[in-house]
Amino acid sequence: MLTKRIIPCLDIKDGRTVKGVNFVGLRDAGDPVELAQRYTEESADELVFLDITATKEKRKTLVTLVKDIAKHINIPFTVGGGIKAVDEITDILKAGADKVSLNSAIVHDPDLITRASDAFGSQAVVAAVDAKRRDDHWEVFISGGSKATGLDAIEWIQKTERLGAGEILLTSMDRDGTKSGFDLELLEEVNKHITIPVIASGGAGTMQHCCDAVTIGKADAVLAASIFHFREIKINELKLKMQEEGIDVRILQESTD
Repeated sequence: MLTKRIIPCLDIKDGRTVKGVNFVGLRDAGDPVELAQRYTEESADELVFLDITATKEKRKTLVTLVKDIAKHINIPFTVGGGIKAVDEITDILKAGADKVSLNSAIVHDPDLITRASDAFGSQAVVAAVDAKRRDDHWEVFISGGSKATGLDAIEWIQKTERLGAGEILLTSMDRDGTKSGFDLELLEEVNKHITIPVIASGGAGTMQHCCDAVTIGKADAVLAASIFHFREIKINELKLKMQEEGIDVRILQESTD
């Protein structure tokens, strides 16, 4: 079994880390540079930075803030929000990111996935999908979850893999910020249809939720925000719990906080 990853997520608005419920009701969660440093020290496997209002505000990702964060961490770093061209991806990677997360832009221009993959390698291209339950299927939403696309999430995810995405960041909008557990049905269904890694997002509330995302939902990584930001769950304690459940995780023996 490949090592499973724990990934804190920094949702950024106006230069601050924020967190809401179902993509609304945002509250301040701290300084992103300080949080990034803390997560590196707490043995996070990767870090995700999402400029959540960049697309709606029709502007580019905050490159200066990306640079500031990159200086203070030594773990893989994924950046998303408002990225819609290969030259913008170049700027983000030069600023210190290892991967880019593409969401709204690839719905409008699917071939951007292929152009980015050809230029930087598929390992640098993460297709982010915000999915909401619609009766018997899930629909893709864009623009920070504010616009329905009519796209079937499973079909869209399969297409992103064919076009060259190296990983899927899958967020259940129904579970986002609720702490009620990941959408295991959605995760299982997606993993039946693709071979690239899936990062589970939306719904983490307990350590068991994170374990279930891997053992039942077949996720390759678990992404969470508020449970880490507000110290409800410590990353290394979560990893020890996952290890007890038979999940292979990277544990830094010297890290005890």
